[in-house]
Formats: sequence, structure tokens, C-alpha cells
Amino acid sequence: MEEVRQSSAWVARNSSHVTIDSSEIEKVVEKMKESIPKVEWDYEGIHYFDNGPLTVQYLFVLDALNFCFWPDKDLNYDNLAKGLKDALLNDSSAFDAGRLQKYTGPQLRELLKWPRPLPLEEERVRLLHEVGFELERSFEGKASKLVESCGKSAVKLVALITRHFPGFRDHSVYKGHQVFLYKRAQIFAADLWGAFKGQGYGQFDDICSITMFADYIVPAVLQQLGVLKYSSTLANAIQASSEIGAGTEEEIELRACSIYAVEKMRELLSIKSGKQVLSVELDLWLWSVGVQCPSLQHHRTLSIYY
Repeated sequence: MEEVRQSSAWVARNSSHVTIDSSEIEKVVEKMKESIPKVEWDYEGIHYFDNGPLTVQYLFVLDALNFCFWPDKDLNYDNLAKGLKDALLNDSSAFDAGRLQKYTGPQLRELLKWPRPLPLEEERVRLLHEVGFELERSFEGKASKLVESCGKSAVKLVALITRHFPGFRDHSVYKGHQVFLYKRAQIFAADLWGAFKGQGYGQFDDICSITMFADYIVPAVLQQLGVLKYSSTLANAIQASSEIGAGTEEEIELRACSIYAVEKMRELLSIKSGKQVLSVELDLWLWSVGVQCPSLQHHRTLSIYY
């Protein structure tokens, strides 16, 4: 995760379109320091959970598909999480590795009870096939075996996932520098930790290493809080709902500067409150604020990474 922190810090220092306002970070932290907001992992009650290996399989499939909802205005993360949960309650073998390799677009839609093609549907199907194939080849078909092989280390789990599953390799090149973001690989570790409450499959001795998960909701919340400032060109593009290309300077800056800003918030909160604060917890709070704000204007990028 040091690669994520260091490369995001480099982007923040060399950014052309997004800047971080340290004085606004201090104001936000000052308001939060007495009671750091805690958001329960499944506060909406939309996830499958049976306290066993099937939950791990469910979460891995969920996080393989957890990206790019915005092109369909009625589709969101809740539809995905609950749709997969209902599919599993209906058929406990729905996410067996062999079956994951055979799903088609229409079958995935049927699984989720979604009435029309999903955004980036072909990519979603490709990633399901990849997950099924590699789980079968290297982990006896079980995501729980993948988790067991990381030795209670979230950092090792992220490294294992990105080594074995190319669809999780969320990195870019920015001004000649490699930038690592790893949103979906990190969120899988965080989901396990949240679901299992830090025990069993969710026990990670280094959960503090995980950064925030750079998506399109949290940057918009940080901008609303005054922590992120955009150039007029970028602000206008977001306001106009114009698509921002994947891998462009603007897109990488939005994501990397969010990681850097949340790291600064975490460091300052830890100092001021005298308690350990996790980026995972700050991310969940910021994301929950964002999804409860229908008027939130976020950037629009077609990407399999978030």
C-alpha cells in the first residue's frame, strides 16, 4: 500500500487540475475530532452474510463487479449488492467457480433482475469469467482459500489479488510516473474486515495499511467539503456531466488527490484525537455522506476500476 500512498502523494504534488486545501482539511478535522463518525459496514442491510466461506465468495464476486454504475441513472451499488445476495439466497451454487466462467450478459442481468443491458456489460462478464477461471486454477475454486493464503495481511491479500487477477490491476501512468490506486482489491479486504468485524476471514493485522478507495463519490464529497479544489475547466466538465477519459491527467488527479487528502485527514485526526483512525472508516463515512446526497455532482469516467 506504500506504492499507493507514495504515488498518490507524487500526483498531489505535481497536479495541474486538482489541488488540496490544507486549511480546509484542518477545519473538517476540527469538527470531527471529538466524535469520529462510525458507519456500520452493512448499515443498509443489503449484503449477503452467513459468517462462512460463501460470504467470502459473494464479496469477491461483488467487488469484481463493483464499478461504473452512473451511465444507467437507476442503477447503483445497492442494486448490485442486493441482486447478488438474492441470487445466492435463491441458489447457493450461483457463484461456484465453474459457473462464474459461463455467465453471459443476459444471464448476469437475469441474476440481478435488471431489465436492460448493464453499463460495460461485456467487461463485467469478462471479469466474472476471469475470477472463476483463476479461483479454479489456483485456489480450489474458493475465494476463502485466497484469503487464507494471505496470512491475515491485507497488504498481502491485495498483492495476491493483483498478481492473479488482471482485472484488479488498477494503475495508470501520470506525467511519466506509474500511479497505483487498487480500489477494488483494497475494498475486498475492507469488505471482509467490515463483514466479519475483524474476526475470522476478516482478521487483518495490518488493516491500517489500507487507503481510501478512489471512486467517483468520495472526490465529489471532498470537493463539497472544500478539501479538493478544481480548475475551472475541470469544474465545468463535471458540471456539464461531460465524460472524462480514463487515464487522463484530470481523472488520475481526482482519484490520487482524494487518496492523499484522506491520508492527511487521517494523520491529523489521529494526532488531534489521540486515537488510531483508519482510512477505511473515513472512506465509509465520506461515501455514505455522498450516496445520501442526490444532487452530488461527480465526475463521469467509463472504467472497470471504480
